[in-house]
Amino acid sequence: MTPHLTILTGASRGMGLAMAEQLLAPGRTLLCISRHANPALVQQAAACGATLEQWTLDLNDSVPAAQRLLLWLQNHATEQFASATLINNAGLIPPIAPLGQSDPAELANALRVGLEAPLLLCGAFLHATQHWHIPRKVLNISSGLGRRAMASQAAYCAAKAGMDHFTRCMALDEAQSSHGARVCSLAPGVIDTDMQVQLRQADAAQFPDRESFENLHLRGQLTRPAEAASRVLAYLARPDFGEQPVADVRG
Repeated sequence: MTPHLTILTGASRGMGLAMAEQLLAPGRTLLCISRHANPALVQQAAACGATLEQWTLDLNDSVPAAQRLLLWLQNHATEQFASATLINNAGLIPPIAPLGQSDPAELANALRVGLEAPLLLCGAFLHATQHWHIPRKVLNISSGLGRRAMASQAAYCAAKAGMDHFTRCMALDEAQSSHGARVCSLAPGVIDTDMQVQLRQADAAQFPDRESFENLHLRGQLTRPAEAASRVLAYLARPDFGEQPVADVRG
């Protein structure tokens, strides 16, 4: 059986971990890139006969990560895989505060992890696989905040808006090739993750929208990570994936 390759960032917790768990299946090769490895994934991969590799990297240092991915892919032949997919899921929210009261180092870190790293990893993936005549996909996990401004969220909004727009550019690039990759920047909905806890615990004086996030939690309107992962992966598997370079899983 020729395996399907998936490369997934931010796989150590939340929706990323749920996606990793759902991607581990016979006939699949999964490469996870996160700050921490997950021993449970190793056990699951062994039990189901999947191939798993975990890289413990901080995407704050994005250039070496992209170079490592490029070399890793170049050391594999196209006939080794039936398809190749990159999922950029890693991201973070810096301490919540108006831009004028934010720490420059925290802002830079959020932009490196949330925008610079996905862009460089996409470039490495597309370059290394450009002659692989197999189905290729890039799924960038975006956010509604990439399309709607929010106070005290400048860095996160900017990272996701930038992700949406560079994905549009990628789509135009790949459309020039007869076997170009299908790409999409997808908003996954509102998910019950550590980021939501961070938003609910923010200083209300610094974050005017805190109450709306508290209400989402109180009303049970947050999607569980496993359910969100299932919806995202179902979208990835749709035959029309990539027809819209920027989309929302709820649409």
